[in-house]
Amino acid sequence: MLVLTRKVEESLLLGSEIRVTVLGVTGDKVRLGVDAPRTVKILRGETLDQTREQNRVSATSGMNLSALLKNAAAEDEKK
Repeated sequence: MLVLTRKVEESLLLGSEIRVTVLGVTGDKVRLGVDAPRTVKILRGETLDQTREQNRVSATSGMNLSALLKNAAAEDEKK
């Protein structure tokens, strides 16, 4: 991991098209501005981690969506 120190209004470049600027620091919070092409997907790390965990739990749960649909279809055939 590269660790950099930046002051307010200082930037760093990621490649040639993405600029990250420190907008402000208040206590333990840092406000960042990201200037990037609209085609670049920008995600917060903690949100991505939560989504991955939810997907893992869903994939390993005893009853997944396809099983629920099969059960529903079987119930419909009984009627």
